[in-house]
Amino acid sequence: MRILHCADIHLDSAMTSNLDRDKARERKRELLASFKDMVGYALKENIDNIIIAGDLFDTRNISAGARKEVYKIIVNNPEVTFYYLQGNHDNGSFVSSLEEIPDNLKMFGREWTSYTISTSGKNVVISGVELDCDNAGGIYSSLSLNVENYNIVVLHGQEASHISKNNAQVISLKDLKNKGIDYLALGHVHEYSMGQLDARGIYCYSGCLEGRGFDEAGEHGFVVLDIDDISGKTETTFIPFARRNVYVAQVDVTGCESTFDMKKRVEEYLDTAGYARESLVKIEL
Repeated sequence: MRILHCADIHLDSAMTSNLDRDKARERKRELLASFKDMVGYALKENIDNIIIAGDLFDTRNISAGARKEVYKIIVNNPEVTFYYLQGNHDNGSFVSSLEEIPDNLKMFGREWTSYTISTSGKNVVISGVELDCDNAGGIYSSLSLNVENYNIVVLHGQEASHISKNNAQVISLKDLKNKGIDYLALGHVHEYSMGQLDARGIYCYSGCLEGRGFDEAGEHGFVVLDIDDISGKTETTFIPFARRNVYVAQVDVTGCESTFDMKKRVEEYLDTAGYARESLVKIEL
């Protein structure tokens, strides 16, 4: 079985911090197109399940166009099941606008919710809970998993060793150890990272799908899990998928005596740096 894990797509983000109005509008369209292309990748690769570990949207006030396009992507691909756990940016902005939740869109709530995917061997069970100030302290003791299953747990928040920001709840990896978790699918940190949770399981931040600002430099994409139905042995692969990579480049302008000289120095640097033409590059002199 193959499962795609993504997070922090932040659709309908304003994008105006670093871009003018026209470029920001273009970049917003690109984020939505990347989400659509990611679903297309899943179909092409025979991936039937996509986990969205929070912050599909950037704000409560999302545009009707973005809302309709995401709904259309979901309902037009009934062979893919979307497991959507809302993050601290989502605030019910998408789901509350729907008259009816599509059959292939599975949601989580303020208490543990689990979905079972039957296979010829081990059952794969996806469990998740949306964190808030009221439930964050009690989620660890209330998590009960069958160790005979392959257990995926989905959470959105700041792993305790990171500095908390954006009012995200803190996730204590220590309190999730020895719970029978095979894969802990996390969202909120915008950089891909993976580590050992305990002797049995691993934890993973898939990172954001596209870098939106120069504080999100480097490669971005999603993670694909390839799970052996019988043994539960898992291979994970990070898939770089961003349409535009974001870079911060420092160019030494020592000895330049004019703006023309500095411009020439920057051009010389860019000629040899190897950045793709569509990249977003911030030059620090």
